[in-house]
Amino acid sequence: MIFNSVYSVAIESWKRRNFYGSCHIKAALIDMDGTLYDSMPLHSQAWERLAQEEGLHTTPGEFFMHEGRTGAATIDLLMKRERGRSATKSEQQELYRRKTEYFRELPSPKPMPGARTMLDHLRLAGVSRVLVTGSGQNSLIDRLDTDFPEAFAKDMRITSRDVTHGKPDPEPFIKGMALACTEPWQTMVIENAPLGVEAGHASGAFTVAVNTGPIPAAELEKAGADIVFPSMAALAEAMPSLLLALR
Repeated sequence: MIFNSVYSVAIESWKRRNFYGSCHIKAALIDMDGTLYDSMPLHSQAWERLAQEEGLHTTPGEFFMHEGRTGAATIDLLMKRERGRSATKSEQQELYRRKTEYFRELPSPKPMPGARTMLDHLRLAGVSRVLVTGSGQNSLIDRLDTDFPEAFAKDMRITSRDVTHGKPDPEPFIKGMALACTEPWQTMVIENAPLGVEAGHASGAFTVAVNTGPIPAAELEKAGADIVFPSMAALAEAMPSLLLALR
């Protein structure tokens, strides 16, 4: 009953904020890195190696906060901050290529505990699943069918190659809704990073944050999460009740 009360308060607040008279979740738009895979520590290592080689100063844990941006946008942000200019197109392509190589040299990331169960609950409830990732790295995208069979159809995936403006812009999630043929009041976003949460919030979807990394829960709430779970396993356990409340 306590959890049901928490869900009801979060859902009613979301509906009031967006002037929704009702809600009926038909699709879930789901991030990949840090949500389906425990890959963010590895991405962070790869980015830090690249930055060090290029003489670009970064702060500890910085790349967890950049999660969700496209690779090109992350490189451009670093170049503007450290060198006072935008990255050229060739710099974006070359630096991201190197970062991708460094990521591939690291141990293969494992699926996030609870992710498979969470996806199974959505599938059994008849909720469409759309992958919405800021990544363009096939090393993980190509593993989805093996690690999460039947979770995402080939035509239900939005990657960095499909958008002009990445997270925190809502474009990736708006395009995800178009694939699922749903309106915001029929859509749930599942994210683990502030920029992704911000994008989900801006899209109008019910935005669920899963705290799978070192970012304080308060940062996810500040970014606009409608509800925050402490782990993917916790969300997986709660998903049937949460879907019932959202329907």
